Formats: sequence, structure tokens, C-alpha cells
Amino acid sequence: MADLKKIVIDGTEIDVPGEMTLIQACEQAGVEIPRFCYHERLTIAGNCRMCLVEVVGGPPKPAASCAMQVKDLRPGKDGEPPQVRTNSPMVKKAREGVMEFLLINHPLDCPICDQGGECDLQDQAMAYGVDFSRFREPKRAAVDLDLGPLVETHMTRCISCTRCVRFTTEVAGITQMGQTGRGEDSEITSYLGETLKSNMQGNIIDLCPVGALVSKPYAFTARPWELTKTETVDVMDALGASIRVDTKGREVMRILPRNHDGTNEEWISDKTRFVWDGLRRQRLDKPYIRVDGKLTPATWPEALAAAATAMRDKSVAGIVGDLVPTEAAFALRSLMDKMGGVTECRTDGAKLGTDRASYAGTAAIEDIDTADHIMLIGTDPSVEAPVLNARLRKAWLRGANVGLVGEKVDLTFDYAHVGTGRAALAKVAGQSISDETQAAPSLVIVGMAALTGDDGAEVFAHARQIAENSKSGLLILHTAAARVGAMDAGCHTEGGIDAALKADVIYNLGADEVEIPAGPFVIYQGSHGDRGAHRADVILPGAAWTEEQGLFVNLEGRPQLALRASFAPGEAKENWAVLRALSAEVGQQLPFDSIAQLRRALVEAAPQLAEIDQVAVNEAAPMSGLPKLADGDFGTSLRDFYLTNPVARASQLMAELSALAKARAAQPIAAE
Repeated sequence: MADLKKIVIDGTEIDVPGEMTLIQACEQAGVEIPRFCYHERLTIAGNCRMCLVEVVGGPPKPAASCAMQVKDLRPGKDGEPPQVRTNSPMVKKAREGVMEFLLINHPLDCPICDQGGECDLQDQAMAYGVDFSRFREPKRAAVDLDLGPLVETHMTRCISCTRCVRFTTEVAGITQMGQTGRGEDSEITSYLGETLKSNMQGNIIDLCPVGALVSKPYAFTARPWELTKTETVDVMDALGASIRVDTKGREVMRILPRNHDGTNEEWISDKTRFVWDGLRRQRLDKPYIRVDGKLTPATWPEALAAAATAMRDKSVAGIVGDLVPTEAAFALRSLMDKMGGVTECRTDGAKLGTDRASYAGTAAIEDIDTADHIMLIGTDPSVEAPVLNARLRKAWLRGANVGLVGEKVDLTFDYAHVGTGRAALAKVAGQSISDETQAAPSLVIVGMAALTGDDGAEVFAHARQIAENSKSGLLILHTAAARVGAMDAGCHTEGGIDAALKADVIYNLGADEVEIPAGPFVIYQGSHGDRGAHRADVILPGAAWTEEQGLFVNLEGRPQLALRASFAPGEAKENWAVLRALSAEVGQQLPFDSIAQLRRALVEAAPQLAEIDQVAVNEAAPMSGLPKLADGDFGTSLRDFYLTNPVARASQLMAELSALAKARAAQPIAAE
């Protein structure tokens, strides 16, 4: 426990750790301190001066509360606790002066500024500023930067809080942004006019306290007070980031992060933030039946009858896609079980075991924050889960040692490259671990590139051996948001995806990343006209993840609730409801008529799913001998960060970003 110090804030005495800054101590006391440059997840800059407070008995001028620690305060002359005032005449005058300076060069273009209505400068000018200005000189102008297709800049509005510079440098791990010049000539700029090269650059839009950095795709489309805000979870990767979906009418207008210390802290990836235009395009809004080799529109009764006719007296298999809610996966498995068929969710061929520790791991994402040793096996987290990668970077900055077995990649931080393939993994698994390393908190993270080979089970056994030797927690970095929930729902079969694809009739529930061979009759249920719909004989349109309630379980096994933000287009229905209707058509009626009844059945089958937002403890059985590994290197599971699922492939912006990334990678480099 940290050493507590007594401090009096506005007459209220509280005990706080001495390492706390005054701004944090004031928050503990329930006193709000205005700020622009201070952010609790970034280093302290102390350059906006808005957080000034009066320290009684201290210097005869206000002090910046973000840059002064409680332990630096001196007690009173009779030994009484130090006093801080946040509402004295000195503080009021100082804040008014700071606000007047900040507004000297700020253009008063609030009516056309996208930050209007949610602008810190607007709010604090109202609360702490004055209603006049003594400044009569012309305002300074600045040149707008081109940071790429995501972030729009209006640098004349910039107040030099440097939050964007600190975020890109410290969290995102890129060095393109900085501040140049002095005094009136100082400006935030990018190195040699470069655009930002990061999968997390959109977070600087949220961090900017004024309208200097705003969202380019969202610009001039809506005002915050017009939007309906829905708290839900992200499905673009398996991290399960907490997000807020803002809708205007039936349209999703933007996606923002929510704070969740257990998963994404308060960051999201660019794919999560900007994929919303893919929810509008290439949507399946009516059923289709293939007639004479051509898909033709049909009514719901016709499509359900065609699907039911095809399924009767045939061998059936269900495959579960990457964006499917757990309830729909469970409904599909229940229907397949009734019809004597099988269900499979490991569409990429990952050799995941069926005990929970073998697909949800034995550690939590938060364990990264305290780990001293981290071993990555067959994964590139900067592409598979950029927010998780930022957390790994934070651990590395703290002093953690990171090792990688697999293809050499840019992780935005330094790591020890142990080797590229199975030989290096076998060597690490066979090494004895020192007592000192064994006592330190450590973590093993296994990626899909390691588990999707023919010897994926043997590779996983070696990863578990390393975790057991070093007493480490084990995380499995899935690339599919629905995978852990579908495994919890029992959507796995002996022989995996290869066995499922041998059935006469395949019920494809949103699986667009799998090649279905010629031969089987395919019923596709999903939201977008992607690869799965092109192969289908019957198409049943379903809702996207923002258009229905659903449970998603993230890579650490944390069940989270996704809430409906808008409604599916045309005749598309909720996924579980389509399966319930089809079950009645084939004469195998499922025993639930509402999402609540379905959830009760699901929780009965998988009790851990009742604990919303809790990470269950999964016990791994001790290892008994290591199987032999094949030869070969580990590749990477995702080559293109921007085009990994049907929603992203329907997005024009994701296509543009993918093309830009390819062009950047192909740029010739001059000889030295």
C-alpha cells in the first residue's frame, strides 16, 4: 500500500498516496479541475496551464496541479496538513487569464466546427472564461496537415496541448508527429509532411480537446445532439473492445471507444472506428434462391421452404462465421443436433482443443500490464489486435522482456526474435527456466498462424509446456470475434472444418472466410453479399452485429453484451429468429420463442456465459510429454489488416486504406 498523506482540498481533508498529482487528488475529493493537456494515460506535459490551483503557504502564484505531486507539498507552519484551494480569487483570475490567452488565436468558427457540442474548449470557456477579449491584433493562421484519409486537420484551431504527439509517440509507437518552432511560430506538424502509418491513428480525434483534429469520413454529416448513442462491443477483432455506436435514424454515423480497463482501456483500432460505412453497402435485404444457376429474389416462405426441402433426409453440417453472436451459434448447433448433423466454428482449421483452457486460455488481458516476460508464438498483434499490441508496448516501456517465435514483424517496440518456426519453439519448450524467471509474472500468447497448420495441436502443446515451465498464463490471440463464444456453445466436431464440409447440405451461418467445395447444397445466412453468398443456393438475409442483441466472448473468455443500435435493412431478420423459423419448417422446432428463452437455454449449457463482463478462471491440465513437431516456419494469419471480414470488405474507406498500405509497402527505397 502506498504511503498515504493528509491533504486539505477546499476545506475537505482526505488521505491520498504521496505519488499522486494534485489533479488526481482533487478528483479523489470530488473536485473537478479543468484541463486540456493532461490525460491520465499519457505522460504529463504541463503546458496548457488550465489546471492552476492555489497552494496555501506555497509560492505567491498558482501552481499547475497536473505537474505537482502531493508529496511535494509542505505542511503548515504549525504542522497542519497542506492546503489546496481550487476556487479562490487567485485561481479564478488565473484561469480567466489562461482562457483569454488560449482564445487569442483560436478562430471563432464553432458554428461550422465538427467538434461543436462536444468541445472541451467551448465547455471550459463557458465555465471558466470571461465574456470579452482585450486582444485586437489579427489572429495567427496555420497550414493544415495532410495526415491521410482518416484524420482531418484544422491547425488554426490547435491550442498546442500536444496530446496527439504524445499518443502517437507513446501509445501508437510512431514518430511522425511533433512540435516545431517557438512562441507564435510554434506548430504541431508531421515529419516531412508524412501521413500517419498506424492502425490506431483515429484515437487522436478523441484526444484532441478542440476541433483541430476531426474525423474526415464523419465531417459535416451530423451533430452530436442528433445522434442516438448505444453502448456495445466491437467484433472487428477478438479483443472485444467496448465501443459506442452513434446512429442518426437507421444509419450508423460513427463508432467511438468506451473506457474499459480490462480490454481496450480507451483506445480502438482504425478498422473498428471507420468500418461503419461497410454496414450500408452490399447488404442482403431479401431472400434469394438459385434457379437455373442464377440467384433470384424470393419471399421468406419460399426461401425457408427451399432450405427445408434441401435439408430433409440428407447429411447436414453447420459452419459458424467470425461475426456471429453466441445465441445464433447455439441455435444453429441445436438445430443441427436435432437433425443428426454436426456444427463447426473453427473455419480457418485452427487446432483448438475443446476444454476451455485450450481455446480461451488461462490468463486475462490485464495480466499484460504486470508481466515481466512475454512470449509471442506465431502472431503479429499489431495487425491481429492493434489495441492489444499497444498494451504490449506499454508493458515493454515499463521494462517487460518480449520474445517472438515466428515471422519477423514490426510490433512498434523492440523484442527478442527467438526464431521463425517450429525448431525454435521446440528449443524454447525444452529449455529449463531459471528460478528467477519462473518467479516473475509472465505470459505466453499464441496466435492463429501457429495453430492453423496440420500440427497445430502439437504446436499448442509446446506453447502450454513453455507456460507450464515458466508458471505463465496463456492467452490465445484469436482473429475471429465469435470463435470463443461458439466454442462455449459447443460448435465443434471431430475432424474440424474438413469433416463438416463433407456433408450433403451445408448451413453457412455468416462464414465468408472459408472455401466451400463444389457438390454440397449451401444455405447461406448472413448480412453481406460476400464470398459466402456467392457460393449459396439459398440466401437468408440476417442482421449485422449492430442490428441485434447478442453475446460475444472475447479471446480471454469474457462474455460481453452487444446491444442493438439500428435495424436491419429490408426484409433481413435477426439471426436466431431465422433459425427458429427454419426449425419449424423442417419439423424440428427449437424450444425457444424469444431471445430471453434462448439465452436461458444457452446459459444452462454453458454456465460461464451468465457472468457478463467477468473472466472465468480456466484450469489447464498438467502436460505429460511433448509430441513431435513437424518442420517449417510460422507465417502470419492476416495479411491485410483492413479487409478481414464481410463488413470491412464492403467499406469503401477500408478498400482505400488497404490500397494505400499496399502502395506504401511497395515504395522503392533509394540505394545508400
